[in-house]
Amino acid sequence: MAFYTEDAVLSGLNGAVNQEGHAAIRARHLDLFAEFPENRADVVNEIDLGSIVMVHERVERAPGGDNFEVAAIYTLRDGKIARVDFARGS
Repeated sequence: MAFYTEDAVLSGLNGAVNQEGHAAIRARHLDLFAEFPENRADVVNEIDLGSIVMVHERVERAPGGDNFEVAAIYTLRDGKIARVDFARGS
């Protein structure tokens, strides 16, 4: 959580905010890894534009399980993540 601003938000791309603030983001990650303890994401590509960083990832929930690609668009403020917008591929 040290990488996030206190008021950071997570959102779907062009969608409503799904989580806001440390407590909500922490709960999301705890739930995610409780449900998918073998979850992994491999970075395919990264674009660093300074205060905006875009990361293309291949995600595997579990060996032989659900697989998908996602683009995470990070907005930085004062060196921390202030917002993440996720675009999930089909």
